[in-house]
Amino acid sequence: MAHESKSYEERHESAAETFRNFSPGADPEAVARNFAERLGPLGSMAFDVVGAMWSRPQLNRRDRSLLVISTLAAQARENELVAHTRNGLQHGLTTEEVEEIVLHVAAYAGYPAAMASSRRIDTALREWLKVENLPVRKAAVRKSDAERDRDAAEVLARLGGGLTSPMHSAEGEVGVISSRWVFGEIWTRPQLAPRDRSISTLSILISLGALEELPFYAEVGRRSGLTDEEILEICNHLTLYAGAPKAAQAMQVLRAR
Repeated sequence: MAHESKSYEERHESAAETFRNFSPGADPEAVARNFAERLGPLGSMAFDVVGAMWSRPQLNRRDRSLLVISTLAAQARENELVAHTRNGLQHGLTTEEVEEIVLHVAAYAGYPAAMASSRRIDTALREWLKVENLPVRKAAVRKSDAERDRDAAEVLARLGGGLTSPMHSAEGEVGVISSRWVFGEIWTRPQLAPRDRSISTLSILISLGALEELPFYAEVGRRSGLTDEEILEICNHLTLYAGAPKAAQAMQVLRAR
């Protein structure tokens, strides 16, 4: 398969444009020199390779921020979350959407990761809003189990495309909890659009190596508005944020279906 070939200078300029967007007013070349002087090859490649990835047209910057915040939160990579939350807000995510990503992470990566990430994200939100204390948040809508069962069935019928999630079909209480909580509550919330939730879910699954669910959630993503090219680009981006082995394995699973 032939791939586009660029000179180093072309790739470096793409990366520089990314860092102009990340840090308005900063000199990208000064940033590149600082990275290299402090971190050597790790720093120079962080500028050139990561920067060039963010300039690819297959996903916009808002989508890329959404998937990176989801990935870092799922992995509890707290130190990176403040900067990437700030980038996400610059790229068009709202504070409500960023907060909702954390709840989505709780469902797919567990509460410990979500709680740890929430503390760092709150730091970024306070800096962004220039406040000492964030506004008081509202609790989730209270639903009976019958209401959760009804809403889960509607979500799965609308977005599942006739497929069954292994998580949803699990035996015993795991299946019941997954259906009622994940699909009957979280996926019904309007704070993130289904397409956004699909980006977040695919990113979390790939970053954690939970590949059995990928075909189901890829179909959910298509029915939510993602194109096949965008789904594959999520894998491409995660080469840098979850590691090449996990991204390659995910790509194999997606191309096999």
